[in-house]
Amino acid sequence: MTQVAAIAATDNLQPPAIIVQLLEKLALSYQVCLEQPGLPPAQRVQAVLVEDELGALLVLYPQSQLLDLSRLAELTGRKLVAVKPERLERMLGKHKLAQLPGLPALTSSPCLYEERLLQEPTLLIESGQPGVLLAIPSEAFKGLLSKASTARFGELLSQIQPNLDRPDDDRAEISHAVQAFTARRIQQRLEETIEIPPLPETAQRIIKLRVDPDATVDDITGVVETDPALAAQVVSWAASPYYAAPGKIRSVEDAIVRVLGFDLVINLALGLALGKTISLPKDQAQQSTPYWQQAIYTAAVIEGLTRAMPRGQRPEAGLTYLAGLLHNFGYLVLAHVFPPHFSLICRHLEVNPHLSHSHIEQHLLGITREQIGAWLMRFWEMPEELSTALRFQHDPDYQGQHAPYANLVCLAVSLLRSHGIGSGPQAQIPEDLFSRLGLTRDKAEEALHKVLDAEVALRELAAQFHPHH
Repeated sequence: MTQVAAIAATDNLQPPAIIVQLLEKLALSYQVCLEQPGLPPAQRVQAVLVEDELGALLVLYPQSQLLDLSRLAELTGRKLVAVKPERLERMLGKHKLAQLPGLPALTSSPCLYEERLLQEPTLLIESGQPGVLLAIPSEAFKGLLSKASTARFGELLSQIQPNLDRPDDDRAEISHAVQAFTARRIQQRLEETIEIPPLPETAQRIIKLRVDPDATVDDITGVVETDPALAAQVVSWAASPYYAAPGKIRSVEDAIVRVLGFDLVINLALGLALGKTISLPKDQAQQSTPYWQQAIYTAAVIEGLTRAMPRGQRPEAGLTYLAGLLHNFGYLVLAHVFPPHFSLICRHLEVNPHLSHSHIEQHLLGITREQIGAWLMRFWEMPEELSTALRFQHDPDYQGQHAPYANLVCLAVSLLRSHGIGSGPQAQIPEDLFSRLGLTRDKAEEALHKVLDAEVALRELAAQFHPHH
């Protein structure tokens, strides 16, 4: 599709006034078109402002590419990273813009553009008003770049293929990545090369209870009470406004019997115990949702979605909740196994807001957090449903074994992302994903809104996991 459908713009779907004035002043011909799924990424211009101590640089490249910071460093001799979100907001706020348009004339910074950008006949540029794009013929756009520098620095996404559906290759790929990044060139067993923390004793005891059909509330109370930090957390969890329990919660048993129930406590306690084995990385990408906050929101949405499914189709509720709590566990493992490279991943996420983390991790490491998280779940002998949920959480079409677990995580993460929680590009959720889970779009949105309505209470819960963040 090279022709872009022009749309009679209604008032709120106009480009911002300052942009219209700028385009008129530059005598640039353009059409207004609306954001919609399926626009060719090679025509979409990604604009990112990067900086170092020498100042800022506007970088333009097509969304069919990944911006590689090390290549940018080779080209410019500078160590550039994304401008801090606060600074960008102040800059855009002056012009009453919500996003950064790819128009060099707008910023006083020098501009560098990827030379393959001009290969398309028409370019689609953010106007600064979300959802409203400017379609500008490449010839006309070239005129704006007369003072800009050009080079080849983008990595074509077609060259980066994350392994989304071959879990049997995970172990070899993780070994390969670890080998490439560890000083020990002699290939050892993966489990020895990665210093994996052992499964904590509390977690081992909880797992035994999870599979014991005769386990009682007394058993789980006993395990939780032997871990004082966990006991305090379970009690404060039950007392949280999110569960609105009547009366005071006096003990772990009280929390389990009156409020949370056996299933939820077992999975919550397991999620907490695993989460404590690997500490949160000090670094994170700007504008990313804090780890535990995202984990708890996802688990809460999955809990609602599971309840909304037809009774006969529902997977095991406690396990779907646990899958939500641990869905991003691979992120902690990546940070733990590849610390210096983890910072590099964070910097690349900042300058490639149009890409999912899978492409960036594949490009920089050769594996993704989903592969390494699912592998660790298997290594720890967690339920197979869990490693499947982690492994295929970004594949809306996954229909293999234990599919509902992976599908629920996929749906919950996508729904939250459409409301600004979590990071990565927003994608259309396929109708088929809803129907495989026996849900309608409305039912799913309803489950999401119940969680969003309890946002303050959920944030308090998340803060208990990691009081310092």
